Amino acid sequence: MVGLLLIGAVTLSQWDWNRSKPWINQTLSEAAGRQFAVEGDLSASWHWPQPLEEGWHRWVPGITVQGTQLVLQDPPGFARPGKAATPQTTARAEMARASLKLWPLLGRQVVIDTLELSGPDISLARLRDGSNNWTLLPKRDPDDATPRWAFSIHQLAVRGGHLAYNDAKQDLDLTARVDTLSEGQTVVASGNAASPASGTASASSTPVYGVRFDLKGTLGKARIEGQGQAGSVLSLRDKEVNYPLQFTAKAGSVETAVRGILANPGALSGMDFQVMLKGASMADLYALTGLVLPNTPAFQTQGRLQGSLQPGRAVWDYRDFTGTVGQSDLHGNLRFVSAAPRGKLSGAITSNQLRLVDLGPVLGTATTATAQPGRNGKVLPNAAFATDRWSTMDMDLKFAGQRVIRPNSLPLEDLSVHAVLDDAVLRLEPLHFGVAKGQIESKLVLDSRKRPLTVHMDTRVQNLRLAALFPEVELTQKSLGRLDGAMALNGQGNSVAQWLGSSSGEARLYVRDGTLSRELLDRAALNVGSIVVGKLFGDNKEVQLHCAVADLAVREGLATVRTAKLSTNEAVVDVTGTIDMAEERLNLSVKPASLEWKFFSLRTPLYVRGTLGKPDVGAEPGPLLLRAGAAIAAAVAAPAALALLPVTVPGADDDAQCAPLLAQATQPVKAGRAGAPVARTPSR
Repeated sequence: MVGLLLIGAVTLSQWDWNRSKPWINQTLSEAAGRQFAVEGDLSASWHWPQPLEEGWHRWVPGITVQGTQLVLQDPPGFARPGKAATPQTTARAEMARASLKLWPLLGRQVVIDTLELSGPDISLARLRDGSNNWTLLPKRDPDDATPRWAFSIHQLAVRGGHLAYNDAKQDLDLTARVDTLSEGQTVVASGNAASPASGTASASSTPVYGVRFDLKGTLGKARIEGQGQAGSVLSLRDKEVNYPLQFTAKAGSVETAVRGILANPGALSGMDFQVMLKGASMADLYALTGLVLPNTPAFQTQGRLQGSLQPGRAVWDYRDFTGTVGQSDLHGNLRFVSAAPRGKLSGAITSNQLRLVDLGPVLGTATTATAQPGRNGKVLPNAAFATDRWSTMDMDLKFAGQRVIRPNSLPLEDLSVHAVLDDAVLRLEPLHFGVAKGQIESKLVLDSRKRPLTVHMDTRVQNLRLAALFPEVELTQKSLGRLDGAMALNGQGNSVAQWLGSSSGEARLYVRDGTLSRELLDRAALNVGSIVVGKLFGDNKEVQLHCAVADLAVREGLATVRTAKLSTNEAVVDVTGTIDMAEERLNLSVKPASLEWKFFSLRTPLYVRGTLGKPDVGAEPGPLLLRAGAAIAAAVAAPAALALLPVTVPGADDDAQCAPLLAQATQPVKAGRAGAPVARTPSR
């Protein structure tokens, strides 16, 4: 037996393997389902013991095969964009050395312990239909029941070379150059990303890198550049490898620095990196990651990224991250799970100070959205909601902000929101924040599956100090009153203006204990109220507001006053009429009833017409009162819809002046088609 082994060893070492190249080329071509050829020399030698085996398997002889000038063509019929019909090359290598196990060959398994490639030139491609040139599909007759050959590699080592990747689906085109670092050149990684957390296996020792790479290319219209270092030998068998990787890259405005380990490279799992990421806008991450994020100012973040990149089962955990967006700070944990038909982003984020201009609207308004031409001075916001990406990802995020700064407005305190995006339907429930020493709580549902977008909103206001809304008024240390209220509206539209212009529902507001004067309302920039108060009570007179109630029925953008009363120390004032939110036009009648009839002017009703941006206030001719009264009667008699939010005003019913008015404000508001149809009255 020993003699036979010696004869076999001598024969193997002396055999001219170039004579076997035709058979080897044909066999491997059939196994790969494409043309394969060893165009240079081919040789083989015995080796033992097996370095990667244990027990008796370690002493089973193996064979090391070495070839030069190897070529692997693209699969038949694989047509690269812009390429000629002639076969294209998937891979070339100046030299390849493979250590094969003999025992598995009996079971039609090609097991390579170590594959070493020198000077490879690899060109991978994926077409728009999803087909690629790296999946090996063996040729075989449909009636052939012979078991397929299996192919596996345990370790891969690359000595220099080039790699190209073209992905038509992602509009991605990359090329990379790989260089081997000699022992004297091996360096410890540098970069902005810190080492992995000390709890990982990789943190127990300094990572050593054996190859360096440079890459460049394009993603869409954005240029990509990068460089990095990696381990010299890549194990594809062991589940716990801790393959070191460090790189920096830039794609368009986005820059990243990554350092850490890939525990199981064969399955693209066990990722544990410290990641620094920055860019001009978080929205720019969509092309790179598929994450739907708002348009923002420049951002930078750093945290620990763990998870898996397995196709169809990718899971990313971005833990304990901290960063800035514009002048806002962000902290928290995020998870992204890849799934069909949509991936899902979940997590919790906190902020000590958040500027709304930094994160953009929660709903994601378009960056270039402005008032449309031809709006004729309308003032309601007309920026379009950017909902085109809502169908590409689901989301379940919780956000808590201690202080939220708004442009030209009071800051919000203790903002909390739970945002759920499911199948292109966004729910903000609850959305709670403090402002002007009061509280506002809302529920919003936006359905982008319908065109135009449908919006349902329920909002409750509690104990809002109106003077605190206007710094100029607060400086006078006088109160405009405290506001409680509720509003429920359903509507359609791709902007706030369109939504309000089509909405139906109800709104009810209650104000108590305030001071009214033309000067105070001018300071608050409440133009309509300023003019009305000036005409009713005089330009220089202050009146004490006991309470006020406004009850509005809204149908298809037309808000009809069912009840609107103000009780002051001078008079009780009734307001009737409509507000057309689609056209932003006012058609109101203001009728005062003096408590003591001190002023003749109080017997004269006023009209409020014009637009929200340019109101017109004047004396009301008597006959018009009948028409306004009829409209109000029709609205009050209209059937009610679903009850939602009652107005609560603790303690206010103690006031004898306000109790009758408050009784009208305790009925719950209703969303939907509230109120009878009311014709839109042309303004005069």
